[in-house]
This record gives sequence, C-alpha cells and structure tokens, in this order.
Amino acid sequence: MAAGNKMAYVSVPKDLTKVKNKVVFNMTRRQLICFGTAGLIGIPFYIFSRNVIGNGNAMVGMVLLMIPAFLFAMYEKDGMPLEKVLMNMITVKYKRPQVRPYETVNFYEKPTAAQALDSSKKLKKKGKAVKKGAAAEAGNYGRKMGRRHVDEWREAEISRRNADAAVHAAAQKGGRTRARQG
Repeated sequence: MAAGNKMAYVSVPKDLTKVKNKVVFNMTRRQLICFGTAGLIGIPFYIFSRNVIGNGNAMVGMVLLMIPAFLFAMYEKDGMPLEKVLMNMITVKYKRPQVRPYETVNFYEKPTAAQALDSSKKLKKKGKAVKKGAAAEAGNYGRKMGRRHVDEWREAEISRRNADAAVHAAAQKGGRTRARQG
C-alpha cells in the first residue's frame, strides 16, 4: 500500500527574491505590457506593408520592430531590467569622468586656508562662535582672504591632484606621461 501512495511534489526555490508574480499565461505584468506593445507595433506594420514590400520583407520588418520590446520584456542582468542596465552603462561611459583619482582625507594634516574658511562658514551657519585664531592656525596669519582667492586655490589643488593621478596612471600603463582626456 505504501508503494501506491504518491504525493504531490512542488519545488520551492531557496532564493525567493527571484520569484515573480505571474498574472496571465504564466507571464509577469511587465512581460504582458512589453509583448502587447510589440504586437501593437509589429502586426499593423506587417498587415499594411506586405502588399507594398512583399510578404517576406514585411515579416522581417515586423520582427525587427518587435525585437526591442521583447528585449525589454525578457532581458535581466543581476536582477536589473534592460533599461536600468542601459542607464548604468550610459552613466559610466558618458556622464562620469573617465579618470577618477583616488582621494583620501588626512585628519592629521594641517588644514589649508581654504579648508579653515569652509569650516568657519559651517560653524557660522550652525550658530556657533568661531575662534579668532582659526584663520591664523590655518596659515594665513590673520590676513583677510577674499572668496575669489579661495576658489582659485581650490581649482589649483584639484588640477594638481588630477595631474598627479594622470602621471601615476601613465606610469602604470607603461610610461606615457599624458593621460587620455574624455
């Protein structure tokens, strides 16, 4: 009697984050929308163009028009849909700089005048009193500094760091002294 007793068996995946809700025809809502869009674009193209360009060419055109919608419905990489993957690729390739120097903050380094000016402005915004000797400790010895000079110093420091990073990258690549721009 034990040999004839068969029970239903359902496999449960270990990672439940990859499980998606199926709506109709064992497809997700995203797949239904994308396939519907593909049908709304491809089928009318085929119907209206088969008399003009021939049946075979109309079929190929329909398939070519429907492929992007199929890709948006089915393609996933690392759990991200196609549009997020494409946006990440565009961001990395075009929106962010190609050379990104590694920078750290040295807490033991004596602050420059620009850093002291920034920290005093932050303290003023918070409503805390600023010490009179803060500017002298930073190295400008009590002289008043205009904001324009601080910006120039900051730009000069950034360009110096970028040049150092470019030389370092060139030394690692094999001795070229100029880094590739953009």
